[in-house]
Amino acid sequence: MKTEIFALIFLCQIIGQSLCQNGTRPNIVMVMSDAFDGRLTFDPGSRVVQLPYVDYLRELGTTFLNAYTNSPICCPSRAAMWSGQFVHLTQSWNNYKCLDANATTWMDLLEADGYLTKSMGKLDYTSGSHSVSNRVEAWTRDVQFLLRQEGRPVTQLVGNMSTVRIMGKDWENTDKATQWIHQRAASSHQPFALYLGLNLPHPYKTETLGPTAGGSTFLTSPYWLKKVSSELITVPKWLPVAAMHPVDYYSTYTKNCSGVFTEEEVKNIRAFYYAMCAEADAMLGKVISALRETGLLDNTVVIFTADHGELAMEHRQFYKMSMFEGSSHVPLLVMGPGMMSGLQVNQLVSLVDLYPTVLDIAGIPAAGILSGHTLLPLLSKASAFSKKQHSDWVLSEYHGCNVNASTYMLRSGRWKYIAYADGVSVPPQLFDITRDKEELHNVALDLLDVQAHLDKLLRSIVDYPKVSTTVHLYNKKAFTAWRHSLGRNYSQIIANLRWHVDWQKDALANERAIDNWLSDSLR
Repeated sequence: MKTEIFALIFLCQIIGQSLCQNGTRPNIVMVMSDAFDGRLTFDPGSRVVQLPYVDYLRELGTTFLNAYTNSPICCPSRAAMWSGQFVHLTQSWNNYKCLDANATTWMDLLEADGYLTKSMGKLDYTSGSHSVSNRVEAWTRDVQFLLRQEGRPVTQLVGNMSTVRIMGKDWENTDKATQWIHQRAASSHQPFALYLGLNLPHPYKTETLGPTAGGSTFLTSPYWLKKVSSELITVPKWLPVAAMHPVDYYSTYTKNCSGVFTEEEVKNIRAFYYAMCAEADAMLGKVISALRETGLLDNTVVIFTADHGELAMEHRQFYKMSMFEGSSHVPLLVMGPGMMSGLQVNQLVSLVDLYPTVLDIAGIPAAGILSGHTLLPLLSKASAFSKKQHSDWVLSEYHGCNVNASTYMLRSGRWKYIAYADGVSVPPQLFDITRDKEELHNVALDLLDVQAHLDKLLRSIVDYPKVSTTVHLYNKKAFTAWRHSLGRNYSQIIANLRWHVDWQKDALANERAIDNWLSDSLR
């Protein structure tokens, strides 16, 4: 597959097909953070925390006000961004099942077309990674039990007012990126493309919960907390538990958020999260500064985005894995030569759009079936660019852990429509985003005509009941293979995953529930 694509690129070079107007192709730098709420990149969200380098991109570039992930979890989201295809097309079902290691990415195409390329930091788009707990929880999400899979969200303050470098691995990778710009990119006669993946502001692993623990600790220092305007931190409204959608309640419980939280706890979690965003912003700043110091900034397109957002206790949840705005809305800011400054774009876009956009910037024709559309016509000052019609909807889907049904989100106009599983067994949700920004009023039953219209549109994009069946079969097959591979060790291993506290209360009943799930015919 790669050979065929590279051959096509070579042919296009021979016949001189290039979209670059001035003969000098720009450099491309993408910084992708993890779990960064896109609403913090424009007002009013941008007021709560100081993000000077996000502000810099907003003032000198373009901010997309309605950018979404194609799957609100790390690996499937990144698989969509790197491949330019929706999750159901690449069958990137969970953090363990994503792209093949030899899949062609836009970075491969840039390299084949003469770009000097470098990727560093968090990539996370190929199959086989993440913990055993993470994959088993995803496989067994249809099982009729309710087990807490995550640690209760907590905060941890470290260091003092001079403690700046908290996330050591991210700073190490940022330093490597800036060194590469100074030592390699600055001396190259080729255009270059650099990708830097950050872990921040993703919560840290909660060490006190042992080796199987997930990330439920919001950790920062007084230095970064000072960047947060505490008086502007809001305490999100929660629906009564009895009024929650059944899938949302499942997520709340498995994320260990069904207990009592004080207002102070919630505000602290949100403050610490914002402080972690400020630290990520500083890393973005280091990259921008390196480009400026080497004289490369004027001919470099800088893109800042994230794989998904963070709920930070909205809807009685933390983490991602949800179609609510905090989880699904991502930042997308683009700055570069020949591009608009200070522009805010309302167009609905998603991460699959970055693949054709990057290729368009480099003057490389996009080959194959892509789910996204180039954003360059929305960015460029040049009137020569065709203002191609972008779809007026975006699609996001989720098939992983902490959610007990395949989930499909369609954003179109003022509406957010969320369908589940086969479209029948789990009730849908419908929110008017313009009037109900907190997404507390599901109007699906009140506006049946709107629901029917959006469901028809969704089904024209993806046969979601069929996809849900495919995921269901995959989960059973993958879990069965894993269980057989463990032999006699199975019972001990499954009892000691992240859900071990709840599991051990009634291990026999939980084992029976799994056996019933495996033996059941498809519902």
